Amino acid sequence: MNFQHLAYWQEKAKNLAIETRLFINGEYCAAADNTTFETIDPAAQQTLAQVARGKKADVERAVKAARQAFDNGDWSQASPAQRKAILTRFADLMEAHREELALLETLDTGKPIRHSLRDDIPGAARAIRWYAEALDKVYGEVAPTGSNELAMIVREPIGVIAAVVPWNFPLLLACWKLGRRWRRAIA
Repeated sequence: MNFQHLAYWQEKAKNLAIETRLFINGEYCAAADNTTFETIDPAAQQTLAQVARGKKADVERAVKAARQAFDNGDWSQASPAQRKAILTRFADLMEAHREELALLETLDTGKPIRHSLRDDIPGAARAIRWYAEALDKVYGEVAPTGSNELAMIVREPIGVIAAVVPWNFPLLLACWKLGRRWRRAIA
């Protein structure tokens, strides 16, 4: 993998638009009480942005919207082939926008850009792609994985969820949590 010089990334960071609003029911919105919090680039100790502070009312609004979308939406009615195509396209888009996503991860976590480029973004896309491929392989058995990995497909409908991701691998771990829910149409 060919990594760009630091100046390249610094210039990209200067021109990067960071969305700071919540994303609920298909649109960006402020927090219900309009509060924000400061997010800091841990490497530079500088403010990146003032980000909407989602609280209980926002989670409840998101869960309600997700429940309505599940009950009335296209996703829960989509065939496994349709869901597979959408998730595969999502993974393709993550790979196509690898640099932008890696830069956002690096600014958010403070980790070196090479880690975000080499591990985080490809890992997130790989997780989504794995769940896309698993869509037509729901047997309740062990699914094909690498020699040092194990993944089980177990049917356990849990309904609508609110997932919290840690700071160190936000996109990758979000894809681990959400990919399986999107796959089964229970999120």
